[in-house]
Amino acid sequence: MQVSVETTQGLERRLTISVPAEKVDVEVKNRLRQISKTQRINGFRPGKVPPSVVQKRFGKSVRQEVAGEIMQRNFVDAIVAEKINPAGRPSFVAKSNEDGKALEFEATFEVYPVVELKDLEKIAIERPQVDVTDADLDEMFVTLQKQHQTWKENKRKTKSGDKLTLDFTGRVDGEEFEGGKAEGFELELGAGRMIPGFEKEVTGMKAGDEATIKVTFPEDYHAENLKGKDAEFDIVIHKTEGAILPEIDEEFAKLFGIEEGGVEALRVEVSKNMARELTQAVKAKVKTQVIDGLLAGHEVDLPAALVTQEVDVLRQQAMQRFQGQMDPKNLPQLPAEMFTEQAERRVKIGLLLGEVIKVNELKVDETKVNELIASAASAYEDPKEVIEYYANNNELMQQMQNVALEEQAVELLVEKAKVSDKKASFNEIMNPEAK
Repeated sequence: MQVSVETTQGLERRLTISVPAEKVDVEVKNRLRQISKTQRINGFRPGKVPPSVVQKRFGKSVRQEVAGEIMQRNFVDAIVAEKINPAGRPSFVAKSNEDGKALEFEATFEVYPVVELKDLEKIAIERPQVDVTDADLDEMFVTLQKQHQTWKENKRKTKSGDKLTLDFTGRVDGEEFEGGKAEGFELELGAGRMIPGFEKEVTGMKAGDEATIKVTFPEDYHAENLKGKDAEFDIVIHKTEGAILPEIDEEFAKLFGIEEGGVEALRVEVSKNMARELTQAVKAKVKTQVIDGLLAGHEVDLPAALVTQEVDVLRQQAMQRFQGQMDPKNLPQLPAEMFTEQAERRVKIGLLLGEVIKVNELKVDETKVNELIASAASAYEDPKEVIEYYANNNELMQQMQNVALEEQAVELLVEKAKVSDKKASFNEIMNPEAK
């Protein structure tokens, strides 16, 4: 086998490989001989088909088949010999594939880029210092109460937290518009479902009231024809209801599976869950800063093949999410452009973290793997069952090992980075969009 390596452009490489004619011809003849023993051809007894007939009928297709297998095998041998690390599958083109002649072919593919880590100590991280306070726990209990609230009809003026049943008809420039009309619509004041100003205008109204309110669509509204437009809505209030929160007592605790210990046991359980979620949120916030700093400090050539693979993964994930909302037959083929930017980011992150792992010779810490599994399992009713499920599922265990190794790389980067601690509240970390 003769091999030559050529850099075409960027990360693309082209191998030209020549395989001696006798090696190819021997494989072709052996394959044809095997066919002659098993193939039934009219006019000939099984196993008695003349070689010339087999050659005429199957020679071309067999040679193509053999050539494909030889190209694949010799490509693997060549990249091992040349110490080349391909990114993605190669494309093969046979330049010469005739009886009695050497098989010459080209394999075109991309290689992984050379990644040089630098200035890791310049990555700046603000590490949140935060605990779950009694006030946070009290606020969470209010949220739990609201999840189990009931409604009672009233005749008073409405306030935030009340629910209205109303009809509305919207107009822009005197004309009704699509989606601007509803009957028997239920609106919880304070939920933020409507355009800015709508809830404020109907707050204070009561059952039986009718009015025309004026609001303005935001400039970033999803409907192009309504962006920034002034609108009028005719409002008819049919019913108003106030929220009735359940008492925080033993019966309330039982709603969350607490059969013994009542409210105090529920507070302990909720506090543990909040602490676990807070730990994960802080870890995620730190990781995001590490990754953003790593990306900002490095330019990396990205193999198009890897980006394409990642686009396919993201597209498939999106399609799976949509399948729960739409008939799969009606799902469109989502364009690659929707996912390209995210795919490029993920590929770049993978290359950079991979280099961190390689340079620092990081190995999977099985203790960390077990901690991650235990943390995930603690959210379930029977943690032991979940832990056993991971232990008996090689694919899930491999995924968790990958997560652990990535966390080890991030932790190492945090050690090298410029870290400053910053006090924060539970809500700042868990609900950053609410700032």
